Amino acid sequence: MARLQAMQVFVKVAEAGGFAGAARLLNMSPPAVTRAIAMLEDLIGTRLFVRTTRTVKLTEAGGRYLEDCRRILAEIDEAEKAAAGSYATPTGTLTVTSSVIFGQIYVLPIVTEYLDRNPAVTGRALFLDRVTNIVDEGIDVAIRIGNLPDSSYAAIRVGTVRRVVCGAPAYFETHGIPATPADLVRHRVIAATSAFASLDWRFGRDEKTMITVNPRLYCSTYEAVVAASVQGWGIARPLSYQIGPALAAGQLLTVLTEYEPEPLPIHVIHPEGRRASAKVRAFVDLAVDRLRANRMIN
Repeated sequence: MARLQAMQVFVKVAEAGGFAGAARLLNMSPPAVTRAIAMLEDLIGTRLFVRTTRTVKLTEAGGRYLEDCRRILAEIDEAEKAAAGSYATPTGTLTVTSSVIFGQIYVLPIVTEYLDRNPAVTGRALFLDRVTNIVDEGIDVAIRIGNLPDSSYAAIRVGTVRRVVCGAPAYFETHGIPATPADLVRHRVIAATSAFASLDWRFGRDEKTMITVNPRLYCSTYEAVVAASVQGWGIARPLSYQIGPALAAGQLLTVLTEYEPEPLPIHVIHPEGRRASAKVRAFVDLAVDRLRANRMIN
């Protein structure tokens, strides 16, 4: 039996937790599975499993060898797919996620342009105001706003957004413009009730100045917060991209800009790293190019 096939058998025995289970999964006879493991142990010169009448457990050497086998088999699979052209043409379903407003304004046009360019791909846009689990939810690419935790995912920075205080010109004409963060306690405040919202508004690059606001109006979505602000009802503190169109149209003005915290980074993230498929690579390249060129987030 070839060594490569024996390595595949070894990985399956480790994953199945036994020889009989691996034999069923591989459609092999149990003796053939036993011979494959014995051959590997003879070649390596050490035991890979500790066997009892009821259990099969990896030895310490077997645990190290398992990781090496998985890496080698994955690299061989990648090479075969590349040779066959599987990584050359985008195909399949591409799932992209971001927050709701950012997705609708900035990501959706990229997705539709990408689909126009790649007719063999079906798109799935998952716009949610929560942190998604990329692997568990089957997501190919995520656009994330904020500082990232350490992870093994590939992340490309494409811009920044600011936390801004804003209101309609008519509101400021009636109620005046706050000169310092402390003045906010005398203004009508509109706040969101999402998981990312906070009533403790921090200001300054070091964020040491904190004002606890007492909103007169709570909204379940940031779209509603922005809409109430545009109507001139009160002051809100969204992220700058959430009011981009309203700012451009002159419907909203930002205030207290000299007290703004450090901008938040925007990253394009995907879990595949250098093994990314053609559909992922093509979308990431397009998204990075389009987002970096967008002046509203740079």
